[in-house]
Amino acid sequence: MVALLIQLASGALGGNVAGKLLKGSNLGTLWNSVVGIAGGGIGGTVLGMLSPALGAAASSGSMDVTSILGSVGGGVVGGGILMTIVGFIKKAMNK
Repeated sequence: MVALLIQLASGALGGNVAGKLLKGSNLGTLWNSVVGIAGGGIGGTVLGMLSPALGAAASSGSMDVTSILGSVGGGVVGGGILMTIVGFIKKAMNK
């Protein structure tokens, strides 16, 4: 549960960072955060499936440094990637 919250918060951060870096794809702080939160949840889940050690640590409830960093990394990367995809789709639709 704690790992999921870390992933969601990190996803919001990743979405906002991606929105700021990609000026043309920025959706605004609120929507960057919403898309980032969704991406953080997806990214954290995918990372947990790809790395059995991180997935086992997160599902068992143990919060050591490795599982926290894995949750943060998966959340930031997932939020940033999903924000970038949604931003490019929005940009393409406005043309």
